[in-house]
Order: sequence, then C-alpha cells, then structure tokens
Amino acid sequence: MIMKGQKINDRYQIIKSIGEGGMANVYLAYDTILDRDVAIKVLRGDLATDEKFVRRFQREALNASSLSHPNIVEVYDVGEDNGQYFIVMEYIDGVNLKDLLKKRGKLTVTEVVDIMSQISDGLSVAHDSYIIHRDIKPQNIMILENGLVKITDFGIAMAMNATQLTQTNSVMGSVHYLPPEQASGKGATLKSDIYSMGILMYELLTGKLPYRGENAVEIALKHLKEPLPSIREEIPDVPQAVENIILKSAAKNPKNRYNDAREMYEDLKTCLDEERKNEPKLEYEYPELDSDNKKFTKQVENAIDAEDDDSKSSKKSKKEDTTDVSVKQISDDEIKKENKVLVVLASIFVGLVIIVACLVLFLPTLLKQKETKVPDVTGMSVSEAVETLQDAGFEVSDTQEETPSDDVEEGKVVKTSPSANAKRNEGTIITLYISNGAATITIDDYTGKNYLEIKGALSARGINVYLEKKDVDSNNDAKADEIIAQSVEAGTKLKSGDSITLYTPNIETNYPDFTDGTYTVQDVQAFCDQYNVILKTQETDTCDVGKICRQSRGAGTTVLSNTTLTIYVGTENNNDVEPEEEDLGDLD
Repeated sequence: MIMKGQKINDRYQIIKSIGEGGMANVYLAYDTILDRDVAIKVLRGDLATDEKFVRRFQREALNASSLSHPNIVEVYDVGEDNGQYFIVMEYIDGVNLKDLLKKRGKLTVTEVVDIMSQISDGLSVAHDSYIIHRDIKPQNIMILENGLVKITDFGIAMAMNATQLTQTNSVMGSVHYLPPEQASGKGATLKSDIYSMGILMYELLTGKLPYRGENAVEIALKHLKEPLPSIREEIPDVPQAVENIILKSAAKNPKNRYNDAREMYEDLKTCLDEERKNEPKLEYEYPELDSDNKKFTKQVENAIDAEDDDSKSSKKSKKEDTTDVSVKQISDDEIKKENKVLVVLASIFVGLVIIVACLVLFLPTLLKQKETKVPDVTGMSVSEAVETLQDAGFEVSDTQEETPSDDVEEGKVVKTSPSANAKRNEGTIITLYISNGAATITIDDYTGKNYLEIKGALSARGINVYLEKKDVDSNNDAKADEIIAQSVEAGTKLKSGDSITLYTPNIETNYPDFTDGTYTVQDVQAFCDQYNVILKTQETDTCDVGKICRQSRGAGTTVLSNTTLTIYVGTENNNDVEPEEEDLGDLD
C-alpha cells in the first residue's frame, strides 16, 4: 500500500490519494527533480503481474507521451519501482464528466457541443497518428473550472486491448460505451472511438445511458441489435443537426459513422449554426444490422436459451427423482373423505381464480388516473400560471427555477417541467422556470490574450467559441496561443447560443537548446519574458559556474504561455564530478 510521504522511483513524493479504480490507484505527487505537481497512476491487481500486459502498457503509454494537444493529458514518465508499475502524468485540478453528471443530472446543448468539440479535437491528433483510445467514457474525461477538457488514460486504454477485462467494475464501466463490432469480437478501429463518443454525447444530453441491463452480456446485446433511443422525443428543443451527429457517430454499422475524430469535429463546429436549424433527420446509407452482427447476436441468444433449458431440465429431473413411488392403500371410506376435501379445496381454488381474474381485468381501469395535457403557461405571470395549472388538476412546486430568455419578459414564465402539452396524471407536480432577463455578454477586445482562457470564459456563458489559425507576417511577434483577431467587434452584445471565432497566428515557437554553451541565464530570462513563460533556476555542482547544465523542457518542444521552465545552473567548478545523466523525456 502506498502511503503519504512515500517516494516512488526515489523521485515522486506522494502527497495524497485522489482516486481508485479497477485498474489503477491515482495519487497526487510532487516531482522533486522538476519541481512540479504530477498525477501518478499505479497499476493494481492481476494487471501488475501480467507480464504481457505490463510490456504493452509501458510501450503504449510511452507512445501516448508523443501526443501533444491542449485537450490531452500529457504523459511524462512510465516506470517500475519495487514491483509497482506506474505512469506519471500532468496533474489536472478538475472533475471528470461522470461526477459532473451526478451533480448536474444533464448538461445543456451548448455545453455538450463545446465538450464534444474539445474531445474530438484532441482525439483527431491521436487518430492522425492512428492511435486509438479504445476506452472513451465520462470517467476518462476531465474538465477544468475554465471549461477546458482533458482526455486521460491513453496508455492504459490502449494496453487494455491486449488483455481481458476481468474486473467486474471495469467490464460494466466500459461495456456501456462498447462498439458493436468489439462486442462481436472484432478488433478496434478509429471508428470504435467515434461510437463511444456518440454514446457519451447521448449521455451528456439526457443524463442517462441509452442501453442498460443487469449484466455485461445483456448490455452488449442491446448495443448489437437495439436502435438508439430518439433524443428529440425526450428533449424536443435539441436541434436536429445535433441529433444527427449522435446518430452518425453511434451508428451500429461502422460504414455509417464518421471516418475519424477530425471529421466529427468539423461537423460539431457548425451544428448550432442558423443555416442548419431545419436540417432533415439523418438516414443511414448502409444497413445497420449487417450479417455478421445478426449471426453473432443469434449465437449469444441461443447460448443463453440453452443455459435456461439445461437449468429447467435439471430442476425437472430432481423433482422426478424425489417423487415417492410407493402407493398407499386406502379404504373406500378414506377415499370418500378425501374426495369431499378435494371438492371443497377445488371450490375455494376456483373462487380465488375468478377473483384474481376480475382484479387483473378491472382493477387497472379502476385505479388508473386520468391523464391530462400540461397547459402552456409561457409568458404568464407566476400567479396566472399557478392558477392555470391548478385548474387543470396539477400541483405546482414551491421551488421555482430561474433561466435566461431573450423572448420572455423578466419575471414571466419561460417553460415548465414537464413541458407544455406533455400528458401527465392529475396531481403531478409541475416546476416553473422564470425568466431572469436576456442572457447577454458584452464582448471585449481579446487581442493579445491567451485563447484558452478566453475560450473557457466565453463557453461558460453559453457562447460558442471557434478557433482558427491565421497567417501572419514574419515580423509579427505574436505567440502561438495569443489571439490576434476576432470575428465579433468589441462592445457587441452576444447571448447564449451565439458564436464567435478567435484567430491565433499560424506559427509555432519551439524551445532552443539552452545547454549548448551560447546561452546565459539572462538570455533564457529574456526568452521566457518574450513568450510569457515562468522561469525557475536550480543550482547544481555538476557543471562549470554559470553554465546551464540541463532544462526541464526539451529543445524543439512547443512553447506554451503560462507554463514553467526550470534550468539547472552550475554554482562552482567541479571538473572531477561527472554530470548525472537523466532522461527527462519530452516534457512539453
């Protein structure tokens, strides 16, 4: 068991436990060499003793460390310490989508589109390198307070493809998002991630999973043969373009899905545009249930039926074996007595059958409450709405919800839950949503600011933010993540659902090799000041005085503002000491 204060690999000091799962325990730790907080996942259970899995895990996690994108959690290090296999990652101070759904119930359309845009944008980088995540689910998606989304567990998810999911919680946690082709025993492809994203998008919008069951086999069968429940039947105000994205990504036949995450990302960017408002419902080009799926489904169902038949046969044979074969000789008097008893019992039994039949036939009709349409009270005052709903036989909740509206005057009713015209039993409690005015935000001049910070702030207010690269002159000194232009002028008022495009320069700045002997500490400080990087210096006696021995971010890696660079500077001459070699890896 790992304790607080314990050091892993003589480098990562455990601060506290921040999560437990079927495959790994997660800890917040301090990197004593690079002076930063990190998250460490330590493999647990049978996985740590499975040599084939461990080798695959180490290889795939290292491959994942090559992925560099704002929406993917960085992998810093992979190793083993006293039989404990671990992966060191960027520490994310946020919550996963599963916990967010438990707290919120479900998310708004604009929130879901923004989250799925970030997930598909991040996955598109992986798919460009043909790296498949294989385990997209809300537990593996983190979200920060500013709205930035981070995809986690690339190394573990890819390695899990090499072994069986034997832990019950791992099976049940992943099977809800399992593509039909994987459920039928085929290998994962880029389109497998697309299916999982479609199921995730459905869950974020509705607050529930489309396919549920008592065990993994039952859920997998539903993925194979049951059509996806309609989003718009449950939430009518969801745009058809949004439902079409879910239908296309969660199609059972991979031929009907997006080819990769980048294609899905491009569709998400425009799904809330006005010109797509009346888009027709998606119709699949290819049959959803292909012959392989039907064959596999039938095999599983036959196997389950065979088990049930065997169980019934076993019970029947037991009953026959325990039957008493001896025959009791009884007199005529005894027969008459027994016949009278049988007649009485038969009469009682017939009477009970008649009573039960009457109850089955007529009780539901007697007990059934009258269903009434919920009146449309939009635009009414609270008192008018309460009176109208009560006259229709409904009760009104004492608690009212506030919601912004550009169409309904402040203080008037915007909508109800259940919604207008929905059929409900008399006595159902109705919740009123009251307008608190138009949801507008005044746009500032964002040029020169970090695009991630502005995107997070605007997205939190319901504004759809799109990012585009823009070519700049060679003399332009703007940073790669700095906003150089915007599609909406400063001073313009936008409301929830409106869109803005932020433009960043089509450039990329990389770290030079500060250890080549030509850079001084002052030169490094000037570089960091120019690109808004926080510089930290550490003293060391492993090289000449004033010489920069090593740097925490490797030469050639991308420079991002508001990140930290640590350099190690010699403090005294010590030619007898060889500098300690250390593989820092690609730490951007």
